[in-house]
Amino acid sequence: MKVLVFGATGSQQFHVIGEAKNKGAEVYAVTSSEKNFDKLKNAGAIPVLGDMSDLEKMKEITKGIDTIALLIPVSLPNPADGFQLAKNVIDAAKSNDVKMIVWNTSGYLAPKKIGIPMEDVKIDTKEYLENAGVPYVIIEPSIYAENLLAPYTTEYTQKERKVAYPTPENMPIGFIASRDVSAFVVEALYKPELSGQSFMISGLNNLKGNDLAEKFSIGLGEKIDFYAMPPQEFGDKLSILVGEESARGVQGYYEMLASLPVYPTKFNPNLQEVLEKLPVKMTPMEEWVKMHKEIFIN
Repeated sequence: MKVLVFGATGSQQFHVIGEAKNKGAEVYAVTSSEKNFDKLKNAGAIPVLGDMSDLEKMKEITKGIDTIALLIPVSLPNPADGFQLAKNVIDAAKSNDVKMIVWNTSGYLAPKKIGIPMEDVKIDTKEYLENAGVPYVIIEPSIYAENLLAPYTTEYTQKERKVAYPTPENMPIGFIASRDVSAFVVEALYKPELSGQSFMISGLNNLKGNDLAEKFSIGLGEKIDFYAMPPQEFGDKLSILVGEESARGVQGYYEMLASLPVYPTKFNPNLQEVLEKLPVKMTPMEEWVKMHKEIFIN
């Protein structure tokens, strides 16, 4: 099987390469910059140069491809452009009779538009994909554990032995490892009988802030506390990494979460039902923390 992966240079889709290779797939990974070629080659993929904004290029690189692992870029200067990028890939897939698109939504989809462009484009993308005439599966992950590897968290674990995240302590989250998400994506690529279905996935545990700190304490072997980072501080730190506009968009999302009278669900209590259809070996949070101990401590 020939698999074309979008977003493989980032943490959300990088492990799709290895998971697909483990199933014997021939993996092609799209990048807009040749500077990423070595990273993709070293991971076992065949790099393909392409910009999602170029429809004709998308048609060119999807010729002969069996399945596509799709991701809308997270840090776009104008998040509203994400729909057109996804549309170009979907249209190209249809024109070349691609057998399956598995879309990693980078988070749970809202039931309707909420006025945040980076989330609202996903509603448009879902509707378009549902009516495009291409077999598809939608994978909706909760919140990536890898978010905790960014400097806004690691600075606090290193200097103050605190795990920092921009959500209230009493808001539970089922953090999920990116490798686990990638495993779900690849399983779906091989399951045409699941076409048209969406799967909400999460980690094994629904963790409030202090619960998360306890998992960190186990994984790191020392006492770790939780710090509910104000979204403004989070946005300030994130802007250094992804730019001002993208950072403020993400900041607005977390401000919206904190202001709600009832926190939105970031955990699937029925995960076992998903695992019956898409069997994946899940990573416990404390094990994930231990795997990254050097980053958190040093």
